[in-house]
Amino acid sequence: MDQVLYSTPGNPAPENRAEGYFETHDGHKLRYAVFRSDASMAKGTVVLLHGRNEFIEKYYETIRDLTAKGLWVATFDLRGQGGSPRLVKNRANGHVRRFVDYEHDLDTFLEKIVLPDTRLPFFILAHSTGALIALSAAPYLSTRIERMVLTAPFIGLSGQAASAATIRRLATFACSLGLGSFPLTRKLKEQPFRDNPLTSDQIRFERNLAIAAAHPELTLGPPTARWLLESFRTIDRVTSPGHLFSITIPTVVIAPTRDSIVPYIAQERISRYFRAAQFVPINGARHEVLQERDTYRQAALAAFHAFIPGSDAEAAEDVEAFGT
Repeated sequence: MDQVLYSTPGNPAPENRAEGYFETHDGHKLRYAVFRSDASMAKGTVVLLHGRNEFIEKYYETIRDLTAKGLWVATFDLRGQGGSPRLVKNRANGHVRRFVDYEHDLDTFLEKIVLPDTRLPFFILAHSTGALIALSAAPYLSTRIERMVLTAPFIGLSGQAASAATIRRLATFACSLGLGSFPLTRKLKEQPFRDNPLTSDQIRFERNLAIAAAHPELTLGPPTARWLLESFRTIDRVTSPGHLFSITIPTVVIAPTRDSIVPYIAQERISRYFRAAQFVPINGARHEVLQERDTYRQAALAAFHAFIPGSDAEAAEDVEAFGT
């Protein structure tokens, strides 16, 4: 049998796991893993949803943190990235045909893997694009998901050479010409640590680069025009007051204040209409708060454990202090 998960020096795969592939509604086989806690009584299962161009291996450290608290973790690589099949001929192009396909995949994962093979209650921890998927699917997940924690949800775009409005116009035009499977830019050279927008932690930054260098097949280049257009349309829908008001799952939005990819102000704005949400800023953190320096990362994890029932919550006053 081919290897499913990979270990690299400094980033070994956690033990006590099940791994494999599950089939989607349209015949794709997505890579997944379930990590069990060693605790005699499981306190529930965290469904972990990744950002764009992420993969299971990048979250080993966070998975260990969660299982140490008595939680199981169930996660999968989104279609078109990581160890899941690519959707276009050029493997470097990050593509999706319809954003709703991500939601169908989450629904299938819950039905085929999470419900039969893990432990109740179920929670979602989702980052960036994964958080956009969770926000979009949330109105019909209320009977299955107890609580959600969203880190830097992808509800806006900044820090690019062109404005978000210009990128959207270009993506719309490319799709109208039948060029939706092509990216709008060439793959850029990897940014050095000092210029990266993701994390201020050099050790974790270099660890993630080492994973990508050892297994480049897990990585992506720029998104396609169709991926961008589908994402912009989904952002419009999920940030509307009507959609946010329809979400009843208790949620925490963890927003890094130095996020140069998703505007902090956009993350703050949704809390005005998101009646089920609490807003927790992490002052000084960059976009990938779970890959950040300990001071920011531990603040995010403490907010998670203070909110998720049964996971040995930190003191509530610590959560209140994060935004000060």
